Amino acid sequence: MRLSRRILVSGGAGFIGSHLCEKLLAEGHEVLCVDNYFTGWRRNIEHLVNTPRFEVMRHDVTFPLYVEVDDIYNLACPASPVHYQHDPVQTLKTSVHGAINMLGLAKRTRAKIFQASTSEVYGDPTVHPQPESYWGHVNPLGIRACYDEGKRAAETLFFDYHRQHKVKIKVARIFNTYGPRMHPSDGRVVSNFIVQALSGSDITIYGDGSQTRSFCYVTDLLDGFARLMETGDDFIGPVNLGNPVEFSMRELAEMVIAMTDSKSKLIYLPLPADDPRQRQPDITLARSALGWEPKVALADGLKETIGYFRKLLAS
Repeated sequence: MRLSRRILVSGGAGFIGSHLCEKLLAEGHEVLCVDNYFTGWRRNIEHLVNTPRFEVMRHDVTFPLYVEVDDIYNLACPASPVHYQHDPVQTLKTSVHGAINMLGLAKRTRAKIFQASTSEVYGDPTVHPQPESYWGHVNPLGIRACYDEGKRAAETLFFDYHRQHKVKIKVARIFNTYGPRMHPSDGRVVSNFIVQALSGSDITIYGDGSQTRSFCYVTDLLDGFARLMETGDDFIGPVNLGNPVEFSMRELAEMVIAMTDSKSKLIYLPLPADDPRQRQPDITLARSALGWEPKVALADGLKETIGYFRKLLAS
């Protein structure tokens, strides 16, 4: 059994962060959940608040934080286009200043630090599927750049702190992830389709619906996090974490309609600027270095996610 550690999770009240806090507590660790609730949701962690080894701190990572920890998971950043484009300057600050502050904390405390990077570092890829060696195809001036370039800059900071200050880092590039506790108005395709289907609204597809994504269920992603953090200090990433099985937007919409028994109709709207046509992880490195690959089929994960949204919309 792993020794109990004091672990900071920035963005801990978010969709992925709250599941991570729950998993770490179940493993016997002390967890410090840090969130400013810009996109995080207190209800995501309410069931953990009275757990003896759980502490919540309202804090914005663009400001320094002075605490004592053994490990850090840096998940703080709006992650959906609706949210990160709402205040693009703050989004970029969260990625860059947040990385600097968390890395500074890791340097001082000698903590191991995990960076939740993203498949968005590949932009609208010209290589398919995307391996970690691909440098990406990103528009640095577009409306998505605050997130794409912010995460790319954060990766640069992580690698420079590792080279210059010997900080122990782990960098994961997260592909589309879904599951319970997604925000109902985050604008992501899975939550959008489910909420629209359950409410009987038209399901909005951007473009012709042929663009593809690969969907990883949250428990599979967290298994990848754990395996990456348990590797030796010589393996730092970046490593892709995502499900390599591709689905078109039209296929996903039809699956959600069938599973919710909805009468919703599909409507097609113009594709947003710089929206990637394809997104599929090459997980060869994750398989070989971590022994990891996703296990939850899309239909099974959607069943759990739909159940969550049914309860949420009824409350």
